[in-house]
Amino acid sequence: MSFVLDHSLEIAAPAATVWAVLTDFDSYGEWNPFVPRASSTLQPGAPIDMSVRLGGGDKLRRQREYVNAVDPGRFFSYSMKPAPMGLLHSVREQTVAPSGSGTCHYTSHFEIAGPLSPVVSGLMGKGLRRGFDDMAAALKARAEQIAGGAKHTPAPRRS
Repeated sequence: MSFVLDHSLEIAAPAATVWAVLTDFDSYGEWNPFVPRASSTLQPGAPIDMSVRLGGGDKLRRQREYVNAVDPGRFFSYSMKPAPMGLLHSVREQTVAPSGSGTCHYTSHFEIAGPLSPVVSGLMGKGLRRGFDDMAAALKARAEQIAGGAKHTPAPRRS
């Protein structure tokens, strides 16, 4: 039993630009409607502290997860601290790969698994889906604006 959200999109920006946007946690509040605050050293084993917006409005939920692996410029993943007895665990993987001249391919994989995953997906599935959809779209917009030299305007928040 698991709850999975996958995103895959082409971005009209170099992979290095997308990677820079994705890993500049201090700037998340300028473009990321789902995770407007984040901090991490992005070192394996280090925490990644986030403020996550699961629904409309301004209410944020604090979330601490831990970095699993990093391939600088290409990939990083993190997970929540697993619940006792394997009742619940998660993984988030984000990959950036060049796909052409000045373009790249971004993929995101999020999975919650374990016997409690149906409860989590029932309670938070809609908010998680919306959040990950919004973040992928906002990442694309932010990277393309930077690559095109356009002035950035923050992504609108859904209510």
